[in-house]
Amino acid sequence: MKVFSCSSDFDYSWDEVSTGNWQKYSPWNKKAPHVIAVDTLSRTVDAATGILRTERLITTKQESPRWIKALLGDCETSLVYETSYVDPAAKTVTLCSHNLTWTNILSVRETVTYSPSKTSPLTKTLMTQRAEITAIAGGWERIKNKIESFSVERFQQNAENGKAGFEMVLARAREVFQEERNSTMAKQAAIA
Repeated sequence: MKVFSCSSDFDYSWDEVSTGNWQKYSPWNKKAPHVIAVDTLSRTVDAATGILRTERLITTKQESPRWIKALLGDCETSLVYETSYVDPAAKTVTLCSHNLTWTNILSVRETVTYSPSKTSPLTKTLMTQRAEITAIAGGWERIKNKIESFSVERFQQNAENGKAGFEMVLARAREVFQEERNSTMAKQAAIA
């Protein structure tokens, strides 16, 4: 098993990040053309805790290196199952995901958490990300290590692109919400 982990701050409040999370794979994100579909399977709110729990199926399409195709076949479309928890009281968003494709060869389990930054809790949000990547290749340790190393490398590249793309979404959301606030204030001023 190999582990990828990182953390960084977004210059956006937790409210903005937790709201923007639902637009992460929208057309606003020019860095996510590999995401071809996001289907919401279920969404519930726990009456006692107020925690919003959402299950989604994410369909992606990514090119793989030739050596991976030789081992696993030429399957470019992958499915990822994601369960998210939004806790408004604790101000946390936790996303837990795992692959549904190639599970007999590779297991990828990722957890991403968004919470107010310790240094600037009103204006910044801390993102922590951890992925455990395990290749299941029987006694073929060399192949297993190569698959895991490649997967961690790809994960790191995708994480950097993902952060940049989410920054695009957050910037656009801030702009749209400001336009809406300005429009509402103009309408209220016209009425008064």
